[in-house]
Amino acid sequence: MRVQRLAAAMVVTAAFVAAGAASAQAALPVIYNFPTAIAASAVQPGGSPAGANDASCHPSAAHPRPVVLVNGTFANQITSWNALSPLLKNNGYCVYTFNYGGLFAGQIGSYGPIAASASELKTEVDAVLTSTGASKVDLVGWSQGGMMPRYYLKNLGGAAKVNALIGLAPSNHGTTLSGLATLAGYFPGALPLVGALCPACTDQVVGSPFLTNLNAGGDTVPGVKYTVIQSRYDEVVTPYTSAFLTGANVTNITIQNKCILDLGDHLSMPYDHIVDREVLNALDPAHASSTICTPIVPAVGG
Repeated sequence: MRVQRLAAAMVVTAAFVAAGAASAQAALPVIYNFPTAIAASAVQPGGSPAGANDASCHPSAAHPRPVVLVNGTFANQITSWNALSPLLKNNGYCVYTFNYGGLFAGQIGSYGPIAASASELKTEVDAVLTSTGASKVDLVGWSQGGMMPRYYLKNLGGAAKVNALIGLAPSNHGTTLSGLATLAGYFPGALPLVGALCPACTDQVVGSPFLTNLNAGGDTVPGVKYTVIQSRYDEVVTPYTSAFLTGANVTNITIQNKCILDLGDHLSMPYDHIVDREVLNALDPAHASSTICTPIVPAVGG
């Protein structure tokens, strides 16, 4: 009888352990909805998105490089990455996010001078490499966050520490102040920052001294793989083709060529499951898979 009770207790204990392990490994929710991200930022403006900045994460043999996510103008880490951060974590990546370029009223970020923001990216990458022991990272950036890392790669020694840069609607060849005002309209309180109060805005205007210097001598640097994912319906980076790069190791993707039902625009890019599938494919091309083509709503995602 005692042996039977002991055996029963061991079975119950094993069941609880198994249940705990299953719970610990449960997939994080992936939120394909930009307005929900804005609401999350209002509740937790300085917070990290689900799956990001796990100090205990160690890169695996399958995914040896940590992924650093770089948000765009007027956004912050939690506004931007409620889909990609948990999605990457669920797929076995170590994921890191950070705020840069100032955080106005605790919510509106990335409006400082872009060269200074690139220095903040350098500090972040160095910290991630030290924490994880990895030799390189992969960068995924949205809007300004897809363009700003190019300054880090070209001028701050980043090329030796970065394997790939994946840009979602990046402002690589600039936009207009009207386009930036359109962007600001989606972030409560951001519109007054456009212009004199937003050095990043003037840095991103077509023909600015910053962009002229950045693009002088070519769009790319040796040793880094570049992927640009863009929507032909982008209302901020216009014409949409100005996001694209030329040079070695460049892949330019117009997302409507993957799915004609995708009506996504600049705002919906990181919350578009078709875009996010292309991010996964760019990070791990040996295991790329086709996306499921479904309708995507502008300024929302899906």
